[in-house]
Amino acid sequence: MATALARGRARSDIEVMSRAGLPLHRFMDEAADSLGAVVPFVAACVTTLDPATAMVSSARKLGVLDGRNEQDLAWSQLEYGGEEPTAIRGLLRAGRTAVGMNRETHGDVTRSARMAELLVPHFDFHDEARVVFADRSGGWGHLSLFRGSEDQAFGAEELAFLADVAPSFTRGFRTGLLAQIALRSTASEAGPAVIIVDAQNRMIQSTPGAQAHLERMSALPGMGDPFVYVHALVDAARRLARGDTDRVPRVRTRTADGLWLVLHAAPLGGLSDRGGDVVVTIEEARPQEVIDLVAAAFGLTPRERDVISIVLRGANTKEIAAEMHVSPYTVQDHLKSIFDKADVTSRRELVARVYFDQYLSRAGSELAPSGWYAIAH
Repeated sequence: MATALARGRARSDIEVMSRAGLPLHRFMDEAADSLGAVVPFVAACVTTLDPATAMVSSARKLGVLDGRNEQDLAWSQLEYGGEEPTAIRGLLRAGRTAVGMNRETHGDVTRSARMAELLVPHFDFHDEARVVFADRSGGWGHLSLFRGSEDQAFGAEELAFLADVAPSFTRGFRTGLLAQIALRSTASEAGPAVIIVDAQNRMIQSTPGAQAHLERMSALPGMGDPFVYVHALVDAARRLARGDTDRVPRVRTRTADGLWLVLHAAPLGGLSDRGGDVVVTIEEARPQEVIDLVAAAFGLTPRERDVISIVLRGANTKEIAAEMHVSPYTVQDHLKSIFDKADVTSRRELVARVYFDQYLSRAGSELAPSGWYAIAH
């Protein structure tokens, strides 16, 4: 058991990392190292989430899980194909932050389908500590720590520590998502990419751009197989088709070269064996989709998001006040708060931080038939 001094040092280190503006993969690795010093584990899985849908948008595996992808499909089916209270969405809905499966099941971890069907038989993991990182915008990420059959189960003090450092992880995830530098793309303009997955979870059809998008999503070493996100969307789409949910599965993710993509899935109607097919579409995110995510990452209030949306259209203070039916002084108060949260000092810096940092590679390109920037050749 780690001492209080060691836990305090680890807590302070993770707090500092969360404010350092580290790219996402670096924050994940360095924060996990500090965490492992006081909450030991044999393996870990760290995922980012789209806060609007709680769908997984990237994954990083550590320890004995590093490089092992053979059970990713089973994980996505268990995580998004049903309803388990300790699934990511279940924890977020319940407002819970950290749980230990041994404590949750009173020592009988096989009461959890995830433990009984996946973690125990395939990995010999006999306890999982699961933590979600969330704020008022939704869930930004999740962490699972694993211990084997010879290890002691996660204790109450360890779970309390994980809950205690969750806000720092949330901040680090939000910052890390925006820290990736946008590079000039060399890919060809292919429009939206489409993948069709059949009832047996086989990719039976795809457009030429699909593989290119998937390769871009997996270009960063250690960030996991992008098919995890595809199959998570497929399983969620099947729940939609069954009427178990009314939410269309959708996720925004960022590639290694800084390009924002949107993936969404929908069940296809059909006869006989085509009835279980699901179509997954991958396309470049439009500016407003990214601006919404960036505003959430800055922790802006709904009114502040309204202000920033109008600022990006080039409006001055008087025009913003008229459109929002408030006084210019109120607009200035909102702008001051936005500047503080975005760490900028002027509207010009704000526009650069929110817009040009995310679309640097597209500026100056010709418009494609879709009305958005064509990819540079």
